[in-house]
Amino acid sequence: MKPKLITTLQSYTRADFLSDTVAGLTVALVAIPLSIAIAIASGADPAKGIVTVIVAGFLVSLLGGSKVQIGGPTGAFIVVVYGVIAEHGYDGLVLATLMAGIILLIAGALRAGSLIQYIPEAVINGFTIGIAVIIATSQLKDFFGIQVESLPADFRGQVAALWAARDTASLTALVIGVVTLVSIVLLRRVAPRLPCTIIVVAIVSAVIAIFALPADTIVSRYGPLPQTLPMPALPVLSFERVVELLPSALVIAFLAAVESLLSAMVADRMIGSRHRPNAEVIAQGAANVGSALFGGLPATGAIARTAKNVRAGAKTPVAGLIHALAVLVIMLVAAPLAGHLALPALAALLILTAWYMSEPHKWRGYMAERLADRVLLVLTLVLTVLTNLTIAIAVGVALGLAIRLRRRNVPPSDWQTPER
Repeated sequence: MKPKLITTLQSYTRADFLSDTVAGLTVALVAIPLSIAIAIASGADPAKGIVTVIVAGFLVSLLGGSKVQIGGPTGAFIVVVYGVIAEHGYDGLVLATLMAGIILLIAGALRAGSLIQYIPEAVINGFTIGIAVIIATSQLKDFFGIQVESLPADFRGQVAALWAARDTASLTALVIGVVTLVSIVLLRRVAPRLPCTIIVVAIVSAVIAIFALPADTIVSRYGPLPQTLPMPALPVLSFERVVELLPSALVIAFLAAVESLLSAMVADRMIGSRHRPNAEVIAQGAANVGSALFGGLPATGAIARTAKNVRAGAKTPVAGLIHALAVLVIMLVAAPLAGHLALPALAALLILTAWYMSEPHKWRGYMAERLADRVLLVLTLVLTVLTNLTIAIAVGVALGLAIRLRRRNVPPSDWQTPER
């Protein structure tokens, strides 16, 4: 359970530091607009996303079991976070995140990190696609500029509210969203090593400001971003509140563990290394406790940002530490500029993120699997979209383990590298 940072520093070189610095700065530029967009989509203040990147991202790299893992808020949490805030308020989310962190610390200490291999891959794929559907739906409001005071937490309620207010859509917002989405896709193909998201979103937002186009920005809707970290504080604790939020905490802990270990597996295949699953789970626990104390969002390993970190030349967890510190410096110096990012552009970024999360290039392969696996995937997807993650995960995992018991001679899942 020793952190990878301790191991890698024993043979650390100046060349490693230079590579880690470039990678850390590159990922920081990607993390800023994405973390803000995730916070807004989750129903939270935009600054909460930045706080999560700084605090949780630093702790994941400091204590984690992967050499190049990048931690922070991810799209996978948007659905559960939005639901918790809608039902229990933001203070309820902070307490649920703190509880999830404690659960992960206990799980890591009990060496439960290797249990991920027993979770059916069809369940992971099913609720990931379901989450992607919900994320994309939640962003249609800003993408089309639809005027709805607040969207319901459930998918069907969101669709009904958006349809009822369809006449308020803005052509300007739609054009901004489409231009942003297309530009990010094209720039990623032409220059995949560049931080394409911040470049495109910044340019689009600058054009909007220069020509005074009628589009919502972070400042216009939420006010200016803070330029300091909040002071750490414990949420209000009570036995009744803990019991009430326990199901949400368990879902957050489950998602954090699964997503972080999947991300670590992706990194292993990219750099030819092996992560330490129990150290990674403990790091995720510490990251979520730390994020909660600073009023941040739930955090986990971010697959896309971890892959970006590797492609940018990261060698050790120092890159992740630099990434978190770079975001902190940018927050202290340039928060007013970040406040002018356009919401339709951020919505386009999250819609694109949801598309990549669903991994459409693998859908045909899913349909070639056993009938039981196909049914399990579709069932988990439908339950995720139409009910909630708690029910979807509980039913999916229970049914998946029952199917596995029938196939006692079948080895554990051979995980395919996600490209989310």
